[in-house]
Amino acid sequence: RCSGRRRVAMAERGAHLRGGLSGSPGRPSIFEVVAQDTLMSAVRPASQHACKVLAEHNPDRYGFLWRWFDEIYMVLDVLLQRHYLSRTSASFSENFYGLKRIPLGGGRGLWRLASHGLPRTQHWRSLLVIIAVPYIKVKLDKLFARLREEDDYAIHLPESSWKCLYKAFLAAYPFVNMSWEGWFLIYRLLYAFGKTQFHSPLLRVAGVRLGNLTAADFKDLEQRSSSVSDPSSNESVVGKLTSFLGKALGGAAVSLSTGVSVGVFFLQFLEWWYSSENQETIKSLSSLPTPPPPVHFDKLPSESLPRLKTMCPLCNKIRTNDTALATSGYVYCYRCAYSYVKCHQRCPVTGYPSELQHLVKLYSPEA
Repeated sequence: RCSGRRRVAMAERGAHLRGGLSGSPGRPSIFEVVAQDTLMSAVRPASQHACKVLAEHNPDRYGFLWRWFDEIYMVLDVLLQRHYLSRTSASFSENFYGLKRIPLGGGRGLWRLASHGLPRTQHWRSLLVIIAVPYIKVKLDKLFARLREEDDYAIHLPESSWKCLYKAFLAAYPFVNMSWEGWFLIYRLLYAFGKTQFHSPLLRVAGVRLGNLTAADFKDLEQRSSSVSDPSSNESVVGKLTSFLGKALGGAAVSLSTGVSVGVFFLQFLEWWYSSENQETIKSLSSLPTPPPPVHFDKLPSESLPRLKTMCPLCNKIRTNDTALATSGYVYCYRCAYSYVKCHQRCPVTGYPSELQHLVKLYSPEA
């Protein structure tokens, strides 16, 4: 009888753990909540890289995108997240994975449809933690990196109250950042084992928890989209104008959502493509093997090459304007190598196919 009870207890514990990992009808799995967090964290660096490329290509026209990237990104993020919080009770990434935010307190939050949005307090709290917290975190990281670089290379001035505060920030911020990341890790572990209903402390601050969209939510969202697309024919001019503006804004929002969804997958692909591990794999696969020595190299007469290393193999004189041929490594006079390669498209000594772009001028330290 005791062994049977132990088996039942172990089975219940295993089922509870599996429910925490794989999710339930009202509780997302740990994989879903981590995936939606990762989705938005990959958008910022990819967007920043795109702005950097534009700014380097045309600094006069696109330089402001790089200088004010954090502020521009925050404004666009506010518009995007506010739209989704108002229409789907979720952020963009949460809605992308079929999740919604459920207000805490009372049982009515469980039956609240996602299209009704969050209560006013939870709405603004959610918007604050989604937008303001990451923005402040990015600014503090940049400030710490800049101050640490200045501390490494700047001239150390006499001690002052500002200097002590400056050093205190540089010494304390790494531990504060580690504690911040550890705080989130603890919440995720507790959520995975079913010990809490929040996978992030920011959800507790916002007064909400995450849940899966129900069949009623999907049905209501479809009805709302169809009602916007099929207005009644007996509306007034003002009503028709309002309906047209609503349809235009709705279409713009849907287009933005679709574009962001496709762009997110594209940006994640770029992030994987340009990762260090993948680049090392690509280099190992695409790197050319060392070419074998030329077959006719041993057959060259010894007198065809100058005995002195400072002489040109073509004119047999002291080299002027030393120029190496990248395909073979031999060094010639620039005029000799240019004329020969332009005429014969090969190396004069080894016979390797060569072009003018393979000529590399050498500059000695003595010069």
